[in-house]
Amino acid sequence: MKNIFSLLICFSFIFLIPSCKRKKLEEVVEVPLPSAEEKITIGQPDDVKADDGQFSLAQLPYEYNALEPSINILTMEVHYSKHYLTYTNNLNKLVTADPTLTDLAIEEILKKVDMNTNNDLRNNAGGYYNHTLFWEGMAPKTGGQPKDTLASLINRDFGSFDVFKNQFIDAAEKQFGSGWAWLIVDKTGKLQVTSTPNQDNPLMPKQTISGIPILNLDVWEHAYYLDYQYKRKKYIENFFKIINWKKVSERYEEATAKKTT
Repeated sequence: MKNIFSLLICFSFIFLIPSCKRKKLEEVVEVPLPSAEEKITIGQPDDVKADDGQFSLAQLPYEYNALEPSINILTMEVHYSKHYLTYTNNLNKLVTADPTLTDLAIEEILKKVDMNTNNDLRNNAGGYYNHTLFWEGMAPKTGGQPKDTLASLINRDFGSFDVFKNQFIDAAEKQFGSGWAWLIVDKTGKLQVTSTPNQDNPLMPKQTISGIPILNLDVWEHAYYLDYQYKRKKYIENFFKIINWKKVSERYEEATAKKTT
């Protein structure tokens, strides 16, 4: 009996040692999934702080749950406190390392970025600007249609609000992969709809349609996948329920003021 027990111990070590070696070589680390009983902790927007630098996080002008059911609380928390924060911190590191960017506004950095060789600046400056515009273009208990001047301009340049809405939805839905849909004021003062890949935007060089953005929609998967999975069009349609048209109108006034100065 003692001999059998000894043999079993020997065999155990024979199988165990290679297993341990493999684990060490492959650096296998398993991350346990949360159990059904564990609760996900959601923080507060005001608790999120970027590292010291030239650019600060735009404070989210509503709580994480304020845009439900169009965008749920977890999507907003992860999007703002993880993705947006990372773009902001990365941008500040790049600006610190390049004296030619010191004290420049984000718009000026975007207009001069080298689209061929400086992908780090292109992606992180774009990510910072695009998200800042995105947060401010939404608000709870909004949506519907714009009023006054902006409503007249949409009718002038698109024919009707419904035509504009369909063009915007189409641009967002057909943007292949990650990217953004935009409503912009072009150099002639006309409103146009366009889209860009990744973190590009219409202020950057070499764009198909250039201009000053007044409204944008994030169609990266992290912006909607927890809520809608593959149903991007439903996410886009629900975005129209939370557009802050007052803010969009203010941006139009600012854009046209810049063109006349």
